[in-house]
Amino acid sequence: MSLARVHKGSLVESVIDQLRETVESGDWPVGERIPVEATLAERLGVSRNTVREAVRVLVHAGMLDTRQGAGTFVRAAVDPGDTLRRIDRAGLLERVEVRLTLEVEAARLAAVRRNADDLQAMRAALDERAAHRAAHPTTQADRLEDFIAIDVRFHAAVVDAAHNSALTDLYRYFAAATVETIRQTEIDQALPEPTQADHQALFDAIVARDADAAAAATRHLLAATIDVLSASPPIHANRDNP
Repeated sequence: MSLARVHKGSLVESVIDQLRETVESGDWPVGERIPVEATLAERLGVSRNTVREAVRVLVHAGMLDTRQGAGTFVRAAVDPGDTLRRIDRAGLLERVEVRLTLEVEAARLAAVRRNADDLQAMRAALDERAAHRAAHPTTQADRLEDFIAIDVRFHAAVVDAAHNSALTDLYRYFAAATVETIRQTEIDQALPEPTQADHQALFDAIVARDADAAAAATRHLLAATIDVLSASPPIHANRDNP
């Protein structure tokens, strides 16, 4: 892909788009140093300040990496922000399946690596979840977000207990999609809601350091929901997803 001179409109946005497309097309592979600022400015027909701002945005997004004294290099083949937007547009079934993939491995690792602080965090969230459900047995709009926050806190504590920083960061990156899967199981009567007993079984397996049981308990938490969604994905898919 060859860079084209930028015309009217938002110059910075236009340059960002062209640089992003050049990386995603493979013309600039991961690890390659991109042309220097002056060269890019000449090819695009814009000022060096415009190029500098566009590069700064893509560095902040995690697509480029500027190394002092060495230049700017391609860090990722896709724009992480764009990836997140595509995740947001994915159907509910796809998001639940990705969530299951992440949480199964997290549970397995947590059973092996958890410490006393991890167990305390999980126990506190689990107890708060039970108390909230006892006080509000039916879904109430004004209480729903509180319950979701508690539920997410438990699952995040399990991921944290895996003590894998990359997995934790990936799960946090996926957090919005996780919240939406929980919200849908709460408000859609056709979707089975994981019970308190299901969550307790996961916690007990981690306490017992039983990695296989922890993984199985995590699968059980979401298996029924996946079965329902698999039977009728068009009904439950994100309406913005074509």
